[in-house]
Amino acid sequence: MNARRRTISGIAVTATALLGLGTLSACSTDDSATGKAGKAGNTDRFDVVASFYPMAFLAAEIGRDHVNVTSLTQPGQEPHDLEISAKQRAQLERSDAALYLKGLQPSVDEAIDQSGITTKIDAATLTTLEDHAAGHDAHDGHDGHADDDGHGHDHGGKDPHVWLDPVKYAEVAKGVGKAFGKADPDHAADYEKNTADLVARLGELDTRFETGLKDTKTKVFITTHAAFGYLAERYGLTEEAISGLDPESEPSAARVRELSETAKADGVTTVFYETLVSDKTAKTLARDTGLKTDVLDPLEGITDASRGDDYIQVMDANLAALRKALGAK
Repeated sequence: MNARRRTISGIAVTATALLGLGTLSACSTDDSATGKAGKAGNTDRFDVVASFYPMAFLAAEIGRDHVNVTSLTQPGQEPHDLEISAKQRAQLERSDAALYLKGLQPSVDEAIDQSGITTKIDAATLTTLEDHAAGHDAHDGHDGHADDDGHGHDHGGKDPHVWLDPVKYAEVAKGVGKAFGKADPDHAADYEKNTADLVARLGELDTRFETGLKDTKTKVFITTHAAFGYLAERYGLTEEAISGLDPESEPSAARVRELSETAKADGVTTVFYETLVSDKTAKTLARDTGLKTDVLDPLEGITDASRGDDYIQVMDANLAALRKALGAK
């Protein structure tokens, strides 16, 4: 069942709706596992405020029935655009922990930095972030991330989209599990076990991607924004992005011409777009170049339009889309 179909009771701020956590915490039977979270800091569990879906998924999978997870970003909301309200700041103060990815949502970064919350877990410190916006690709030097108009958000020169690489996401999961165990030692053994279970599932996902993308007609794919740099690097692909790391940025005419030439030279068949931002640019480029369009989901939120109910399902849908577009054998 998708997140926007769930009702939420007892939350003072409706914008902090849970992102599909009924699916994420399926082994529990109480309100926090059915998408009906109480106020952060107002339950008998370890209360975690997550910045957006990938962080909420980790918190729920690792914490399971020991945690009450709420998200600052509601389903269908573009995470980069989130502005924290006064009520959400108050909610942070009542929580036991905040899980976020610094550099992705400036408003969240500021609110958490200024809060008195005891446990602040920055996912960006739990793995190694890389620079995918410098205009080069690890495999062939293509300028896949040009953004002539600049970025609307400060990523510190580093690409924050680590959750789209199952290996890096697993590294983050391990760090989150340790942080939960330190902050809530009574349940540390369960957090450790749940983390191991999740890491194993992410390892299986990594294997599916590695096997599924090993033998393809082309290694190049075009996306609307440069969210898939880590995924491309992990599996020997080249991401050519219409825009930069900011999904709202507009490409230059020169960049569009360059992508048209790349599509012809590298046998590209598809322009990928995502569900939370406009598909206008992708469809315009596809029309001008005779290409198809399809969804490659950056998993910044789960909605009715998502091809799956949780991270694993949507990533498998992404794999299927890539295999089709790249001509996998």
